Amino acid sequence: MLPKLLLFDLDGTLLKSDKTISDFTLNILREIRKKGTLIGISTSRSEKNTLCFLKDLKPDILIASGGSLVKKGEECIYKACFSVKETRLMIEQIIELCGRSCEITVDTLESHYWNYKVDPNTSQKNWGDSIWTDYRDFEGEALKICVEIFDEEIAKKLQKKFLHCDSLRFSDGHWYKYTKRGITKEKAMGEVCKYLTLGYEDIMSFGDDYADIGMIVSSGYGIAMGNAVPEVKEVADLVIGSNDEDGIATYLKTIL
Repeated sequence: MLPKLLLFDLDGTLLKSDKTISDFTLNILREIRKKGTLIGISTSRSEKNTLCFLKDLKPDILIASGGSLVKKGEECIYKACFSVKETRLMIEQIIELCGRSCEITVDTLESHYWNYKVDPNTSQKNWGDSIWTDYRDFEGEALKICVEIFDEEIAKKLQKKFLHCDSLRFSDGHWYKYTKRGITKEKAMGEVCKYLTLGYEDIMSFGDDYADIGMIVSSGYGIAMGNAVPEVKEVADLVIGSNDEDGIATYLKTIL
């Protein structure tokens, strides 16, 4: 029996390593949507950045910026932002502790900001309208702030300063994300349930990284990708093929 909502993480899950979605997967998702199941995306990427990857798949539900923004189509049903003052203070504290050269990204409702030393568009053409800034006069309400920190001790010191945040390290590098306290993918999933009058048992979720654990545990059926970190596989109801093996499409075809 198909669930009422399919909820997919993006990187390492719905996207292959080359940041594309296979035609096989797209065709299966179109078939499932015809049967009345909603298609949702739950990602740590910003909304604009996420939609650059989904030109052939318009999600019914979008959870972006690690759970700080939830949309049903074009309608915003939930958001959790740091104030302009809070955002400015956090950036100042990051630079003070990590140095002026540390790389930072900030998601706002309007855009995605970065200060990378190398323009990401030179390696990936799907960054959309991301904006470079040195953050010296930054004015904006952040949905999410990410910082690249190579020294774990510095990361721990920053966490002590950011006790008002929900923080997490991504498994594929030295990036740490900061959202408002309690703002996670599973919290956002609860907002979706309230809006659509669904139960958690009506959702089937797919993920691969630490940020997906709560979402997978909370779902009626949580699925880990074959390439997922061990912690995700341990809590999932099922482990399927990897993102580069069309794991999602192969599995969904069996339940169609």
